[in-house]
Amino acid sequence: MKFIESELPGVIVIEPAVHGDERGFFYEVYHRERFRMHGLPAEFVQTNVSRSARGVLRGLHHQWPKPQGKLVWVVEGAVFDVAVDIRRGSPHFGRWFGTELSVANHRMMYVPPGFAHGFCVLSEYASFAYMCTQTYDRTADRAIAWDDPGIAVDWPIAQPSLSDRDHAALRLGDIPQDQLPEF
Repeated sequence: MKFIESELPGVIVIEPAVHGDERGFFYEVYHRERFRMHGLPAEFVQTNVSRSARGVLRGLHHQWPKPQGKLVWVVEGAVFDVAVDIRRGSPHFGRWFGTELSVANHRMMYVPPGFAHGFCVLSEYASFAYMCTQTYDRTADRAIAWDDPGIAVDWPIAQPSLSDRDHAALRLGDIPQDQLPEF
């Protein structure tokens, strides 16, 4: 398992050792001691799976006041996955990192608490899995505009399919500072 630091401290791309042959493949998603050795959470409390069609964009989501860390990966298809530092006082506030996660490249990404997260589907369909460090709380659920010019994510799609919630999301600069995580 390789742990690769991104340009945003704390956002880690993980490349598992994949063991495969003509019958298929096997790889390890999570290993408590390996994660702990690389400064990642040793425990996750909830695992989720979503399935979306090509062109769907989900995000940029976060929880406040109960921020979640997420270990994310794809079990079907391909996505462009993004993390945005939204921690007030961070030297990287408003900066983003994105990478392709797919069933073909087996990459995973760890998105720390205090970061917004989103992805868009590049394949016909994608099944997306994520393990969370904090349970989901509907009352803490928040969204930031996917097309916020202050963040300027270089999404690989121009006209994504969005939920009503994501259509109505605020720009990062319009969110009161006391409703953002602290660095």
